[in-house]
Amino acid sequence: MYLFKRSTDLKKHLDLVRKSNKSIGFVPTMGALHAGHLSLIQAARQENDVVVCSIFVNPTQFNDPKDFEKYPITIEEDIKKLNNASTDILFLPSVEEMYPEGLESDLHYDFGDLETILEGKFRPGHFQGVGRIVHKLLDIVQPDQLFMGQKDLQQCLIIRRLLFVTHSPVKLVVCPTERESDGLAMSSRNARLSPAARKKAVAIYQALLHIKNNFGKGLHFMEGAHEAFDALKKQGFEPEYVDILQVDNDTLLHLDQPPGNTTVVAAVAAWLDGVRLIDNMILQGSL
Repeated sequence: MYLFKRSTDLKKHLDLVRKSNKSIGFVPTMGALHAGHLSLIQAARQENDVVVCSIFVNPTQFNDPKDFEKYPITIEEDIKKLNNASTDILFLPSVEEMYPEGLESDLHYDFGDLETILEGKFRPGHFQGVGRIVHKLLDIVQPDQLFMGQKDLQQCLIIRRLLFVTHSPVKLVVCPTERESDGLAMSSRNARLSPAARKKAVAIYQALLHIKNNFGKGLHFMEGAHEAFDALKKQGFEPEYVDILQVDNDTLLHLDQPPGNTTVVAAVAAWLDGVRLIDNMILQGSL
């Protein structure tokens, strides 16, 4: 596996790859890699000749500086995992490499209402930071395909919108959420949970299953979400939202009436043991 820390060096190498008519799959990450990340590497490997992974904890997408400081850093373990997964290239830049102009910026992406609900409501500025760093990474890597996980569904839709507004030819591939044996969505943040909280965290998955099992069975279409919110609260979580939404033209719309033949998802964000966890589940349709 090649390791690059400077974008100019990576660009030169990838120019040679493209001259050989080889396709490039790209998996951007913030490190603390787990099986979910490695499943994205595998998906990229199946569809491309060369797989590039980046590890960069992006400061501009953290609206809470304490959350940024607590984000787990496991570079040595991550490199071993990427090597074992037959990753071709790792891009490991510094903050100065990615933001030579500084962290402040007047750049603004038009994500519409998509960045004002759910994660956008509780993490103001988050998706502008996500858009900024992914735009930079795509300019450097120039991949054929970009691989992301469904667990970050709203982020996936934001990136799909980014590709549209920047007229990018890159194809976004959204891969299913990888889960632990008890159903908990794999996340780098899970490592910050105490053993007791980790055991309790599966309640988020169970809440989503409750919504799915009761969706469209005669109850008011939002009742399952209200019940799940209350159940999480009683179990010691601090839920920020439990919602049911319609995916429409790559955006998310709150349901105000029973949905037709469209894709519908349930989404959850809740705090447990000082750790913010998110998850989602498709109730009908497909992405």
